[in-house]
Amino acid sequence: MTRHILREPRWPAFVAMLAAAGVYLALPEPLSVGPSWLLLAVIVLLLIPIVVSDRRGDHNVTRILTFIANGIITIAMVASLIHLVQGIPEHLETPRALLRSAGALWIANILVFALWYWKLDAGGPLRRERPGGLSNGSFLFPQMLSREGQDSVWTPHFVDYLFLAFNTSTAFSPTDTAVLSRWAKLGTMVQSLISLMIVVLLAARAVNIL
Repeated sequence: MTRHILREPRWPAFVAMLAAAGVYLALPEPLSVGPSWLLLAVIVLLLIPIVVSDRRGDHNVTRILTFIANGIITIAMVASLIHLVQGIPEHLETPRALLRSAGALWIANILVFALWYWKLDAGGPLRRERPGGLSNGSFLFPQMLSREGQDSVWTPHFVDYLFLAFNTSTAFSPTDTAVLSRWAKLGTMVQSLISLMIVVLLAARAVNIL
């Protein structure tokens, strides 16, 4: 029986990019790199050629621009996290601003790593959609172990990677999904470390407030 290739819709990932840049608006100016609106403006400008190239089938261009956008968001998140860590001992932010900033960075952490997992696993969504595309995947989803998943056209979509990233930030582990490759193991370790750091910083600040 011929396997029909079902192309994954790309719009959830594009929305996630906008959301990751949008939560940056919740950060106070001292924690952001430049004006808080700058990251969102840059991502919006990059998404225009990303969407156009994707619709035209210029997948190499789309891939390169997506990597650039993800890299910019990641650098901005890491820089803001460093500013947050440096500012807590000096009590530069009010408790409300600190809570808002930590929540924004926690959400951005989930979205950023979901985008990286989605883009890098098995060579990206375009390669995963090909027959046998999941044979060299970095994550083993439960559906891939069931007979129904092995015999069907099931492939992980962005929501599956978003769920993986959410579990990693919440439970500090991938829970139901096995991590196979070394780069993926390092990625989940870094994501868990960032999430744990944010939680510990909030707890430490709360103790000082009390």
